[in-house]
Amino acid sequence: MSIFEAIILGIVQGLTEFLPISSSGHLRIVPAIMGWEDPGAGFTAVIQIGTMAAVLLYFREDIWNITTAFLRGLLRRAREDDGDDIRMGWYIALGTVPIVVLGVAFSDQIENEARNLYLIGGMLIGMGLFLGAVDALAKHVRTIDSVGRKDALIIGIAQSMALIPGVSRSGATITFGLLRGFTRRDAARFSFLLSIPAVVLSGVYQLGDAFNQSAGAGPEAVIIATLASFVVGYASIAFLLKWLGEHTMGIFVAYRLVVGAAVIALAATGAIS
Repeated sequence: MSIFEAIILGIVQGLTEFLPISSSGHLRIVPAIMGWEDPGAGFTAVIQIGTMAAVLLYFREDIWNITTAFLRGLLRRAREDDGDDIRMGWYIALGTVPIVVLGVAFSDQIENEARNLYLIGGMLIGMGLFLGAVDALAKHVRTIDSVGRKDALIIGIAQSMALIPGVSRSGATITFGLLRGFTRRDAARFSFLLSIPAVVLSGVYQLGDAFNQSAGAGPEAVIIATLASFVVGYASIAFLLKWLGEHTMGIFVAYRLVVGAAVIALAATGAIS
């Protein structure tokens, strides 16, 4: 993998990790269109750490409050005002369990069969239609302060759907957040917070594979791609939260349908493989 490829893939990761359009799908589609080698699931998982660093920086105050309150709770030193943050810490932990269990159980399928272009195109279309329908019918009234145990478990299960490229982790979690009645902005905020432990654990788990020279990505390429994903990812978070405060999910639904159809058509004609 050249430095140029690493920069492009890092930018793609940063742009698509938080927008509900599937970063893992795009990291498979873009190399196929450009005629590059598939960077692999390991490379994808590790450069996601760059976008997770962007989340940590953007939500640093929320994360600090949740983490410190959670630790105080474990040590039985909780303060009177720690209740909401402690509960949020437990809900994030609960919502992380499904993707960890399924990610380990189906790691071989994720790294091989799930990277099929027809499957990715189909998931882009299918999840796009589902997102559009839910966004149109949802109530959009609940805030992140009302997250409960059932919400965390349902949205956590939805997050595990993103193990299939083309689904989109943020797309699945935001969609099911809307289905639970949350506003678009608050569904996105919980989606971002929930993503942190899952993506960091995935990146650490796949670290060895990503640096494997036989996969085509050397250490320099991985580091550069991760840095690029961090910078672009931070800007993407700010854009999405502002956008969702004033607009529907329509633009992302339309994008998913167009790209999904294009990927299937290109794969069917042999233009990409």
